[in-house]
Amino acid sequence: MSFPKKGKFFPKENGYNGKGGHQTNGSFVEEIASALKRSLGDSRAGVKTVAGWTGANEKTVKNWFSGTYGPSGVHLIALVQHSDEVLGTFLAMAGREDLMVAIKLAGAEDAITDLLDAVRRLGCADPNDKVC
Repeated sequence: MSFPKKGKFFPKENGYNGKGGHQTNGSFVEEIASALKRSLGDSRAGVKTVAGWTGANEKTVKNWFSGTYGPSGVHLIALVQHSDEVLGTFLAMAGREDLMVAIKLAGAEDAITDLLDAVRRLGCADPNDKVC
């Protein structure tokens, strides 16, 4: 890919815009953009949060939120590590929704265990006593 001699924009015919050679699925960028907006909203704070997670430039992250471009593999991994919405979208695009169900079940099990521990501590005279 050659860069333009003037201007600040990448050529549209190549890159991560869902139309060039790098993307095989045109809806990838739109799906990731939707997942980011559901997860963090469409605000400057969301952009800053994602930039912190990924180490990407804020302008790059704004392009992800707008659906102009999608994240690279390394950035996608960072997004999946921090956002359940992006993880669920990624698994759905890969046809692996069953894995998201397993993740949600594990989270529910942890929440139930925490709730049971809290209920058991209510019946103890000393809430810090681990024996109760």
